[in-house]
Amino acid sequence: MMPTKQTSRYVSKLTRSTLALVLAGGRGSRLRQMTLWRAKPAVPFGGKFRIIDFPLSNCMNSGIRQIGVVTQYKAHSLIKHIQQGWSFLRGEFGEFVELLPAQQRIETSWYAGTADAVYQNLDIIRTHNPEYVLILAGDHVYKMDYGPMIAHHVERKADMTVGCIEVPIEQASAFGVMSTREGGRVVEFNEKPENPEPAPGSTEQALVSMGIYIFNTRFLFEQLIKDADDIYSNHDFGHDIIPTLISKYRVFSYPFRESRSGQSAYWRDVGTLDSFWEANLELTGVLPELNLYDEDWPIWTYQEQLPPAKFVFDDDNRRGMAVDSMVSGGCLISGATVRHSLLFSNVKVSSFSVLNDVVVLPDVNIGRNCRISRAIIDKGCVLPDGTVIGEDHEEDAERFNVSPGGLVLVTPEMLGQEIHHAR
Repeated sequence: MMPTKQTSRYVSKLTRSTLALVLAGGRGSRLRQMTLWRAKPAVPFGGKFRIIDFPLSNCMNSGIRQIGVVTQYKAHSLIKHIQQGWSFLRGEFGEFVELLPAQQRIETSWYAGTADAVYQNLDIIRTHNPEYVLILAGDHVYKMDYGPMIAHHVERKADMTVGCIEVPIEQASAFGVMSTREGGRVVEFNEKPENPEPAPGSTEQALVSMGIYIFNTRFLFEQLIKDADDIYSNHDFGHDIIPTLISKYRVFSYPFRESRSGQSAYWRDVGTLDSFWEANLELTGVLPELNLYDEDWPIWTYQEQLPPAKFVFDDDNRRGMAVDSMVSGGCLISGATVRHSLLFSNVKVSSFSVLNDVVVLPDVNIGRNCRISRAIIDKGCVLPDGTVIGEDHEEDAERFNVSPGGLVLVTPEMLGQEIHHAR
């Protein structure tokens, strides 16, 4: 059913009264060496974006134009990306994307947990005086209109609302798992349980938190101050805040079931090498679940001014071509074959090389006669002529990182190329 103008105005008023806080300070250690020099939200995704572009774009498209980005771990590339790509909002209209790095504003320590990260910025939140605070994880890939969720929160007179989605029960132990009763009231919440409870009416799915929370601002302040005074708390929303609230206050779930186009809801926690690789290569399909060509819900980002991708040579044994692949600007495929792969910007692939099922991050140079399959090549790598990756896992493991799913991660440091200098 299409929303009425009155409903749209109601939601628009709510989004204008909302401050979004994107928690982007985590390392994301399950991505191994990919986060050695960058925070997980800064990891490139989808050929030209970074992971954080998805929650930020969701805010823009939902009509939420007051946003704080909370940073901590190795945040330089993340801060630089936001400054370059997200500075188009107009401050004179009350719009902003504000960087909130860990700066010991209240405590003498860095952010101790997700709740503490918000607590240490309470004075900044007060200056903006929002009616509602929307707290988002900065490291998930999805498209979601937050407006209906805020309306859901208000209509149920909730103190807190948790965005949730159903996932296969064997994957649920990586998330906060909740149980609800009729009407969506949360009655139990367990952070990363060993034996997750199935969702009501299912034996195969569990209801998990998406890391999306809506609070009434005054209530949020009260609970964060109380939590900060608890010396036994981990100061984390999942471990501490939510479990203590559900028995005393009105905590509701908001199920994310459908996308705006009516398809099944797309949401990915690309927190492991295997899930990151798989989510990127899904985009090369004919009709991927995540539609990056949706003009009604664009994903905003910073991008360099680059020439178009180019494919050169058309000899029988030396043909520059890419099939079932995504190839970004600035790429040069010179007499090489690329199949079912995703190439970010400024990737060079030289003659007689073959890539199958490979995610190649920006500014990579692949030499001649290379054979690469089922791999992630990190930004800035230079692969010498004749490099073979993905054919012998024992040999790969001696030089690179091989995931449990048999995926090979290659970084410049593994190749002896020190593009980051610690001294």
